[in-house]
Amino acid sequence: MWLFAKKTESTEFYRFFKNVLGYTPRHTELYHIAFIHRSSSTMMKGHRINNERLEYLGDAVLSAVVADFLYKKYPFQGEGFLTELRSKIVSRASLNRLAQKIGLSELIEYQRDSSGVFKSIGGDAFEALVGAIYLEKGYTFTRKVLVNRILCLYIDIDAVAQTDWNFKSKLIDWGQKNRRKISFEVVRTMTNGHAGRRQYESQVTIDGQPQQSAIEFSIKAAEQLAAEKTYKALLEKGEIKPVAES
Repeated sequence: MWLFAKKTESTEFYRFFKNVLGYTPRHTELYHIAFIHRSSSTMMKGHRINNERLEYLGDAVLSAVVADFLYKKYPFQGEGFLTELRSKIVSRASLNRLAQKIGLSELIEYQRDSSGVFKSIGGDAFEALVGAIYLEKGYTFTRKVLVNRILCLYIDIDAVAQTDWNFKSKLIDWGQKNRRKISFEVVRTMTNGHAGRRQYESQVTIDGQPQQSAIEFSIKAAEQLAAEKTYKALLEKGEIKPVAES
């Protein structure tokens, strides 16, 4: 496809695949689409070309691979532990950091002068990349790449399992101990571009006063992220005392 000819010849493009993912793609145009943010969409035969459809597909594939990996890695852990750990790994914040760490963020095409703030651009592109790998190579190959080249090299799973995650419960507990009313409200629901993925903006209120808010692809995830931001803001203000290390 002539549209991607310049990018196809990019040294950085091939270096990324060889060094990070361990293989050279054949259908390069598919991967270039995975790196096109909606702000840089291109019209082709009446259709808008960007990575949102691949992102939708990759989200499902990534979730399945991580679930399978964790199920086998922790054979004696319960459903709650596995679900929470998977949520930590595939959260938008985690995938954004991963995209930066592996150098994927440098390959994303987007309008840098756009007025929009693209908080999840790296994580979205990573999911789109997973979708592209799946379409070209199939599930077995995709799982092998994600497990051997990503999960085992760039993510310390055991460390992630030990990190605090349920900030919502911590915030509610703090409120109960200090007679403060904590509540969560979905203040906005939106559709994420052409792919039609719904996003939710959840906001924390304390005694009726609005606090931090966050946007995610599920209400639960949005509440967790908003709770984390609020909890850390209260820590900075000194309203919540840090837990002393033993």
